[in-house]
Amino acid sequence: MSNLTSDYWEQLAKTQIELKEKIEKDNWRLDYHLMPETGWMNDPNGLVQFNGTYHVYHQYVPDNPDGGLVHWGHKTSKDLVHFTEEEIFLSPDQTYDKDGVYSGSAFVKDDEIHFFYTGNVKHPGEHDYTFSGREQNTVHVVSKDGFTVDYREVCIPHEDYPEGFTDHIRDPKVFEKDGMYYMVLGARALNHRGKILLYKSDDLYTWTYHGIFLEGEKEMGYMWECPDFFELPQSDILILSPQGLKATEYEFENPHQAGYYLGRTDWKTHQFIPESEFKELDRGFDFYAPQTFLDESGRRLLFAWMGIGDTVPEYSNPTVPRGWQHALTMPRELTVENGLLKQRPLVEYQTLRQKEMALKESIDGQYELTVPQQETFELLVDVEKLDGDLSIHLKEDTVLTFDGNIFSLNHGVSGYGRSVRSVEVGNLERIHVFADTSSLEIFLNDGDYVITSRVYPKQLKENILIEGQTDLALSYWELKK
Repeated sequence: MSNLTSDYWEQLAKTQIELKEKIEKDNWRLDYHLMPETGWMNDPNGLVQFNGTYHVYHQYVPDNPDGGLVHWGHKTSKDLVHFTEEEIFLSPDQTYDKDGVYSGSAFVKDDEIHFFYTGNVKHPGEHDYTFSGREQNTVHVVSKDGFTVDYREVCIPHEDYPEGFTDHIRDPKVFEKDGMYYMVLGARALNHRGKILLYKSDDLYTWTYHGIFLEGEKEMGYMWECPDFFELPQSDILILSPQGLKATEYEFENPHQAGYYLGRTDWKTHQFIPESEFKELDRGFDFYAPQTFLDESGRRLLFAWMGIGDTVPEYSNPTVPRGWQHALTMPRELTVENGLLKQRPLVEYQTLRQKEMALKESIDGQYELTVPQQETFELLVDVEKLDGDLSIHLKEDTVLTFDGNIFSLNHGVSGYGRSVRSVEVGNLERIHVFADTSSLEIFLNDGDYVITSRVYPKQLKENILIEGQTDLALSYWELKK
C-alpha cells in the first residue's frame, strides 16, 4: 500500500501548475541542458541505453525548488540531444523509502533493466540522522521497458550492513565481472573516513557483503558518495564524490568534490588499488554526483548534477523564485589518455550548430568579435602562439583569463556570488566553451580539464572581446534551441 495519499498527488499537481506559470516567463530556462520540469533536480540516476532509447532518471522534487521529498524523474532520448519528459518513474511510497527515493544505477540483463537505489527513512525522535535515526535500504527494481515497474523489493536492508559504519551507506552502482555481479556502495565509517563497500551476487537478487573495495585516508574526507567503477582498456577507474576534503590553492574549492582514481583491481582480494592521485573531474562551481554508463555503441558516457551538495553560502541560484532550481551537465565521453581521464562533449551536439563564424587572427592588444545578442553558443579557440596573458570576455561580465600557467573563470554580478575558479594548466592549447542561457561548460586542452558553472546574465552582449598578444584560430556557432 502506498504511503502517499490521493491528497498528496492532488496537491502536487496543483503546485506544479502554479510553478509552471512562473517558469513560462523565465528566460534563464536552459536550451539544451536537462532541467526539472518544475521544482528541484539533483543527482543523475539509472543512466542506461535500452533497445536504442537513452533513459536519464534523476533526483526530483517536483513541488519545491528548494528541495524536499525526492522522487525519480525520467527523461528519454534517441540522440542524447533532444529529450522527452516522461512520467515520474519512482516515488517514495513504500515503508522502506518513505523519506526519499535516493540515488542509484541501472544494469541491463536478459532484456530487462535492473535498477538499484537507496531507500531513505528517517525515524522520529531525538536523532542526528548520522549516528542514529536514519535507515538507508538498498532496493532492487526490475522493469521490462524502463517506464513501468514489474518488481520492487529491498535486497540489502539497513540492518544487514557491516559493523563499524554510521547510518550513511548509499548510492549503489552495479557492474559485471567474469560472470558475477558486483555492487559498490558509498559509506561513512565511524572513524570519519570514507569507504567503498563491495557486495557480490550471482543472480542480481541475493547479495552478500564482500569487504572493503577501497578505504580512504584521513585527508580524503569523512564520507564517500556516488561510487562508480568501470574498466577502460588503459586502466580501471573508480569515481567517487568525497565530502570533507580540504581546499588547496587551485583544487577542492567546493564544499564537496567529485573525482576519480586510475588504478587496477585485484580480483583475488576484491580490492581496488589506486595508481594515481585523486583528481577532480571538474574545477568549476557547479558539479557533483557524476554517474557513467556504457551505451550501445561502446562509449563510456558521463552526466553529472550541475549543482553542488549542501548549501553554499557564497552563491545562489536566482531561478528559485521562478519555480525551479538546478540542471544536469551535458553528457561527456570519457577516455584515458596520458594518465588523465579526459572528458569531451559528444559529437551529437554538433547538430545544434548554425551560422558559423571562423577566422584566424594575430591579435596585438584587443580584438572584438561581433556576435548577435545570443545567449546560447559554442566557441572554439585554438591558441597557436601566446606572448603574455590572454583574456576572453563573455556574456555580461564573465572573463576567462590565462597568465601562462593558470587558467581562471571569473564571474561578476551575474555569477550571483560565484567569483573565481582556477586550474593550473601549464601550456594552453585549446579552449572549448558551451554557453547556455544560464550555464557555462569550458573544456580545456581537448578535455584534460573542465570548468562548469551556472551564470545568470541580465543583459546580452553584442561582442566577444579578446585581449592579449596571440595568434589564434577561432570558430563561433549560434546553437539551435
